[in-house]
Amino acid sequence: MLQLSGVHHVAIICSNYEVSKHFYTQILGLSVVGEVYRAERNSYKLDLAVNGQYQIELFSFPNPPARPSRPEALGLRHLAFAVGDLDAAVAHLNQQGVVTESIRVDQQTNRRFTFFADPDDLPLELYEQ
Repeated sequence: MLQLSGVHHVAIICSNYEVSKHFYTQILGLSVVGEVYRAERNSYKLDLAVNGQYQIELFSFPNPPARPSRPEALGLRHLAFAVGDLDAAVAHLNQQGVVTESIRVDQQTNRRFTFFADPDDLPLELYEQ
């Protein structure tokens, strides 16, 4: 049997590198691990950490094709971030102009969560631990 040891990273392709870089670093507070411009691909790659752990690669490519990104679309449903205080996290996002859905409660765990979107409408979730 395959022995996976964890999720290494999630890769996200954005339409506007500077806008998405600002969103993920300044609004969500992810830290930059590394950034490189790959001239042969006309592409940036930004490595980001969540709470000190490398987890997200943000890419830019010229003219990437659109992809359905609603939470119920086929494929990757959403990317969820764990938070300790959902109310404070929602207030921060709202102060930054990020619209969040109403807070819901997970029927299996009784934990609260909400959804919002990144600049390319990728569905993101905050899940209270």
